[in-house]
Amino acid sequence: MTLRRALRLAVRTGAALALLGVVYLVVTFVQVWLQAGHDGARPAQAIVVLGAAQYDGVPSPVLANRLDHVVELYEDGIAPLIVVTGGRQPGDRFTEAGAGATYLQQHGVPGSAIERETTGGTTWESLAAAARFLRDDGITDVVLVSDGYHNLRIGGIAHELGLEAEVSPASGRAPLGALMRETVAVAVGRLIGYDRLVRLDETVEQAGVLAPGAAR
Repeated sequence: MTLRRALRLAVRTGAALALLGVVYLVVTFVQVWLQAGHDGARPAQAIVVLGAAQYDGVPSPVLANRLDHVVELYEDGIAPLIVVTGGRQPGDRFTEAGAGATYLQQHGVPGSAIERETTGGTTWESLAAAARFLRDDGITDVVLVSDGYHNLRIGGIAHELGLEAEVSPASGRAPLGALMRETVAVAVGRLIGYDRLVRLDETVEQAGVLAPGAAR
């Protein structure tokens, strides 16, 4: 094979791979977008709500919106147990899970129906920690609550962790920027595993390439 033919083959191969990559991302984006509007709420053993920012013990509007949806699900009898997740960010006095638990009790959920996962700093870490103690109690069938654009990724993480999960999103629109970030996270997570995605994100953060928590 001549050098010219070899170069031509390399260019064609590269172009084909690039096209496949673009198609993969487009298909993943459509899946993320479609799943953002899907509500799979059904009777389960537990409801797991993903954490978000809290301000000195007061849930942020994003977290409060998720918790309001959890209250509705609990009152509808979807599950007898609620797991609130999320640790403490640097400088915080309260964990996201603690702020969430307090909010739920203020809105009529008994403390006996609430479990706290207070160690996770990312979605994967929170779900992994919650999955461990839920499995210890014989619980694997859960409904996950977060923002809609998280639906596809948290469903994939739950499957990776051995949970039988459906996702019921809190109300609200899915911003294009969030959908695009989720598309990248899902596309990469499917290829390398969501646990490795978290470690990759941390490595990139340390190198100063991404803003902290890009794959949270």
